[in-house]
Amino acid sequence: MNTPVHGAPRNGARWLTQALEAEGVQTLFGYPGGTIMPFYDALVDSTLKHILVRHEQGAALAANGYARASGKVGVCVATSGPGASNLVTGIADAMLDSVPMVCITGQVATPLLGTDAFQELDVFGMMMPIVKHSWLVRSVDELPRVLAEAFRVAREGRPGPVLIDLPKDVQLADASHLPDHVPATVEPVPAPDAQRLAEAVAMIATAEKPVIYGGGGIALAEAVGEFRQFVEASGIPTVLTLRGLGALPANHPQYLGMLGMHGTRAANMAVQESDLLIVVGARFDDRATGKLAEFAPFARVIHLDADAYEISKLRGADIAIPGNVKTGLQALSKVRGNCNSWRARCAANREKFAARYDAPGKDIYAPALLKRLSEIAPPDTVITCDVGQHQMWVAQHCRFNHPRNHLTSGALGTMGFGLPAAMGAQFACPERTVVLVSGDGSFMMNVQELATIARCRLPVKIVLLDNSSLGMVRQWQELFFAERYSEIDLSDNPDFAALVQVFGIPATHITQRAEVEDALAALLDTPGPALLHVGIDARANVWPLVPPNNANSTMLDSNPAHARATQENPNAIPA
Repeated sequence: MNTPVHGAPRNGARWLTQALEAEGVQTLFGYPGGTIMPFYDALVDSTLKHILVRHEQGAALAANGYARASGKVGVCVATSGPGASNLVTGIADAMLDSVPMVCITGQVATPLLGTDAFQELDVFGMMMPIVKHSWLVRSVDELPRVLAEAFRVAREGRPGPVLIDLPKDVQLADASHLPDHVPATVEPVPAPDAQRLAEAVAMIATAEKPVIYGGGGIALAEAVGEFRQFVEASGIPTVLTLRGLGALPANHPQYLGMLGMHGTRAANMAVQESDLLIVVGARFDDRATGKLAEFAPFARVIHLDADAYEISKLRGADIAIPGNVKTGLQALSKVRGNCNSWRARCAANREKFAARYDAPGKDIYAPALLKRLSEIAPPDTVITCDVGQHQMWVAQHCRFNHPRNHLTSGALGTMGFGLPAAMGAQFACPERTVVLVSGDGSFMMNVQELATIARCRLPVKIVLLDNSSLGMVRQWQELFFAERYSEIDLSDNPDFAALVQVFGIPATHITQRAEVEDALAALLDTPGPALLHVGIDARANVWPLVPPNNANSTMLDSNPAHARATQENPNAIPA
């Protein structure tokens, strides 16, 4: 702990650090600069643990990962101008995935606002579309109200990021007259309407082919237990979105898998045939629904969500139930479904179309490696990932026991998310194993944060799947652009094992299936950070796949053009 400077006057920056402590903040992520220097000076006398990242995007994404893993508010800090603009992607990611964050940026002194001063940007205006609310603090007297409101807004209702833009002169102004900070009360989400819940119970009781469709809002409502109770009580087959994974254990007999573009065939078949969808904390995202006009064409819809604006936004709800998701699920747990034959049929499809891991050859099969990783890792392991083919393989083949154990950039699809998010998760959960699964394209986007991991000796375990290409882009070019490959070649990748060793992080490189078991065990047993560099086939694709703007019933399990070519000339396409 740093020693306070006794007798130093309390300025705005010192008041702010004390207010953050009062809000329960312990760890924050940032990078200093000119206009935020008073705040960094005040940090010297605070109990706050500041993590110096190597790029401001890393700060925003680390705070994002911290909040996702813990359910607490993540905090990031940057200076004005390029420091603030470098936060944009991480803040937008938090906004679209409903992650609570307070983002603090320095700003030029108030007399210089609007003069195009050095490193001045209209951060307030720039951030407005990607935050729940933003404040430009023009007087030190505004700080108590702004701080209380910022944390309340970030936490309340549907969580999300907020921005405090803090001019340098406000940080330096005398704050000795300000009261000590008192956190604002967060109002609970109102209970759902009892009559609508009763109508929902009646509709569920008469449905012959119901499906529960759960999303990320289940974890946001801290309603995982209530969701599982509802699933058990109703006996209804259940599917989950990408961000809902873990809301139901992967081995649960009613769980059919993830739905959507890369979902399971059993899940998509059940939804397409259903006569009732009970939607819990999900928003009919296009990657989940496919062609919306043909999504679940025979189903009535019951929709529970804390955000009333999501209900009937894309698909009309027959029974709309805005309000507290946890309370709503408790009420619905009284229902008993009448769908034994439907449940048996869905379970049979789950077994019939289960993923296979017996791929031929000696090369490493990424789905099998990830399945094995989740089997031997501790049950409460947090897995973060980046965006691309490996992200979908993680969703399809890793097993999660809680949504907060699966940190993935859902709505924004942020390459470079995984490494800083893993840092944030490890700070949030120091006693747990944190594994990053990344691809060679995404990994390079925030590779500088290896320095942060090395400095802090964070025991993050990294599995880097390297196919020497932008795999998902290559797959789409193969399938939908007549194999006209454009700018996807990463064959000049660095030696990743050698790269991380420069940062003092041990690494292993494997290319053969026989090496996987020992390599995974060694990775998880390594004290401190470690990397496993895995060479995989550049031609490997993610299956199943629903082609864009198609119904989820039109899933592909292979390239149809290659299948036709193979029939015409068996030697034309390499195995």
